[in-house]
Amino acid sequence: MTVVLKLGGSVITEKDEPETVDRAALSAAVSAIAESAVGDDIVLVHGGGSFGHHHAAEYGVSTTAGTHDVAGVQAIHGAMCRLNDAVVDALTEQGVPAVPVHPFSAATRDADGDLSLPTGQVTTLLEEGFVPVLHGDLVAHAGAGATVLSGDELVVELAPAVDADRVGVCSTVSGVLDEDGAVVDSIESFEAVAAALGGSDATDVSGGMAGKVRALLALSAPAVVFGPDALPAFLAGESPGTTIAGDGGD
Repeated sequence: MTVVLKLGGSVITEKDEPETVDRAALSAAVSAIAESAVGDDIVLVHGGGSFGHHHAAEYGVSTTAGTHDVAGVQAIHGAMCRLNDAVVDALTEQGVPAVPVHPFSAATRDADGDLSLPTGQVTTLLEEGFVPVLHGDLVAHAGAGATVLSGDELVVELAPAVDADRVGVCSTVSGVLDEDGAVVDSIESFEAVAAALGGSDATDVSGGMAGKVRALLALSAPAVVFGPDALPAFLAGESPGTTIAGDGGD
């Protein structure tokens, strides 16, 4: 079985404290992965949290607004690499054969904003027994310099590329919440939950929960959005939180 799992940046960092890893939360997530996912092929993606988002906000960069400021590019990408190092190190310490894959080195957006992400390195690493760990990053963007490439966008690109059987998005909330704060069991269209979806409380330059739902609806396979406590259940084959099942963008 092949699993694409995203750990939200807010899950593994102190999102209101610049460049601060939430060590306890990261350790708990890594332990769940190490204990529950033996025998599965796993591709991990993590968000930016207080690393990438802090610098991206400072330089005014988002998935649509770019920069040509080399200092900004270095600050954002450098911060994401530092967080990726922390995640890979934590996985390695738990015996997971994790290796870093940096999207900025390979991905591009054309002038219309359409993303191109080569994935041959990811599929080959999987076949060779490694756990690729990608992250929200910058991407070279024609006419805009560099823009943000969100972890949710990566999930949408990677899931079909590796023929994922399951897609999981571990967020700080227990699923997608309706206007009364209750978890929505399943979502089949964005319109059904549009009124309830607002922005992220902390600085988020990648679209918050609304962006997450839109991205996951583009998948042909169902995706599951859940909170950190439900990660072991997801890895055990359950579907906690919210199941998002779109039409693959057709």
